[in-house]
Amino acid sequence: MSKSGFGIEIEGITHGYVPRSGKPTVALDNVSLSIAPGEFHALLGPSGCGKSTLLFLIGGFQKIQQGTIRTARGLVSEPGPDRGIVFQNFALFPWKTVIENVRYGLEKKGIKGSEAEQRAKHYIDLVHLSGFEKAFPTQLSGGMQQRAAIARTLAIDPDILLMDEPFGALDAQTRRIMQEELLTIWRGTGKTVVFVTHDVAEAVFLADRISVMSARPGRIKRLVSAEFNRSADPTIHKSPAFNDMVEQVWEMVRDEVDQARAQGH
Repeated sequence: MSKSGFGIEIEGITHGYVPRSGKPTVALDNVSLSIAPGEFHALLGPSGCGKSTLLFLIGGFQKIQQGTIRTARGLVSEPGPDRGIVFQNFALFPWKTVIENVRYGLEKKGIKGSEAEQRAKHYIDLVHLSGFEKAFPTQLSGGMQQRAAIARTLAIDPDILLMDEPFGALDAQTRRIMQEELLTIWRGTGKTVVFVTHDVAEAVFLADRISVMSARPGRIKRLVSAEFNRSADPTIHKSPAFNDMVEQVWEMVRDEVDQARAQGH
């Protein structure tokens, strides 16, 4: 895989908010992390541990309160074209067709006409949606809608792909297919990927490295290397080594899940 993507440097990120109850809450506490160019990095932890908050800070969608986040293009202070995000709920425009959704980001960048059309078709083909260019989101399955969302993000060619539990709403079979296809796309593009999940097996299957996060306030509890995705073997999920790794990582997560439940998450 090409290492042509850009890495991420996260230093001393502390982030809090004040809910409607009025009591200040610390979501992230002094988080520091280096993500290498072209790395597929998973953020894993219980609900409420700050995984998505960290992802949105990397994306520039929330203001950094303390610490810094840097990409190859400099300090992150706002959203930028170097970072594309895919959400769990697809976030497609229901009144636009697949190709119109994919073209949207291109047109916002000033790419129009035949160039936008050709690039949109390229990424629609990349996610195996050829033949559905003129379909509306309501005419697609959940998995197909997520493919369209991924194509729309890839079409603007971001250096970094941010994914917030993108397969969480899919059934188990579709989720497995989408995981395998995401790896194929990632290998082919060499992009840096940050992937939020609370599914241990998903993190082990997809990621080069996993940041196991503590219950709130979120900290990096452990960094785990897991490179099972290097195998093209579709039965890797059944291998003893894979299952052993899942159990090892689950043991790291278990206490944090219990603590998060005690906090009411």
